[in-house]
Amino acid sequence: MAPIDRHAADRYAADHIPRRAAEPAPRSAEQHGAEPAEADAAAPHAAAPRASESHTSGPPTSGPCTSASHAPEPHPADHPSAGRADRRTATLALAHALTAAERGLAVIPLSRTKLPALRSPHHAEPHHRDPRRHAAPHHSPPCRGECGRMGHGVHDASTDPQRIRELFAAAPWASGYGIACGLPPYHLIGIDLDTKSGVDAPAELRELALRHLFTIPETVVVATPSGGRHIWLAGPPDTVVPNSAGRLAPGIDIRGAGGYLVGPGSRTEHGVYSVVPGTAHLPPATCPPALLRLLTPSPRRHRPAHAGAPADPQQGQGLVQFVLAAHAGQRNTRLFWAACRAYENGFGEALTAPLTDAAVRVGLTAREAASTIASAARLTGYA
Repeated sequence: MAPIDRHAADRYAADHIPRRAAEPAPRSAEQHGAEPAEADAAAPHAAAPRASESHTSGPPTSGPCTSASHAPEPHPADHPSAGRADRRTATLALAHALTAAERGLAVIPLSRTKLPALRSPHHAEPHHRDPRRHAAPHHSPPCRGECGRMGHGVHDASTDPQRIRELFAAAPWASGYGIACGLPPYHLIGIDLDTKSGVDAPAELRELALRHLFTIPETVVVATPSGGRHIWLAGPPDTVVPNSAGRLAPGIDIRGAGGYLVGPGSRTEHGVYSVVPGTAHLPPATCPPALLRLLTPSPRRHRPAHAGAPADPQQGQGLVQFVLAAHAGQRNTRLFWAACRAYENGFGEALTAPLTDAAVRVGLTAREAASTIASAARLTGYA
């Protein structure tokens, strides 16, 4: 990505970031919802926005569109009392977003919390009850921007410079921008590598690449304030990559359709996102086919949990060895991941005892192991 001229950014401020005449009154705190992730990651993008950088959708909506008379509102976390981005920060965020849009990447303004900067215009609308049904409230399909108002999260994403300026003008507290995944021309897929909680996600990805015989090509890589990495890959136009969190491997979230990545140059509560040197000039590289197959699992087949042992004994043994290689802080996560894969492949029950034994050998109690494996069975629909 081309670097941002800070003098030019100051000129943006004069032209595109309005000064506010009055501050809004404080509001009560309200949480953003999100589509299930990884997601994406996050996302997956997939999962409500998490502390581990999961970004999977915009603010929740609660009813059909009604009126276009309301101005977009800030999320309570971005109220001036919570510390709004200063004018220069907002100007730089807009400049970075416009640069990304020039490359064909659709963007939205983000707050310092990495959430969409504009709250849903439908946040105060009551749920509507279908008069033909009396047993439960009828939830209308959420608005994804059909009302014409701003505040629909990733569904507001645009490459049109005028629209982007309007979004940022409506959110002068924005300190960053999000890049929507799954949209043309790149159909962007984000590989979010986490390094917190004792997980070494880059090592997990290398191990996955060795096991499935693929390599990550040279592509754009963004460094996160926490020391993680976002790897940008281009997906095929006819494949929908879902968001997910930790499904591919521990510490690896995926940002796919309906998710977004925090763009380089964005400033958050924890620091600034930046492009890793030597990758800014690269376009998003094509996702390796072997990795793409892992990101787009075949439809789940609901076989009985006791369907039997794996057809390939090495497959089950590989999951056991994966648990045995866990270090302190990774044991529960690795066991859960391995159990999910076992159930998804139809031999969860057969592998329960070996996985439990492996977990006990690395330091978990038998009760902890049984609880984690049971959670994996419930998550995958086999319990």
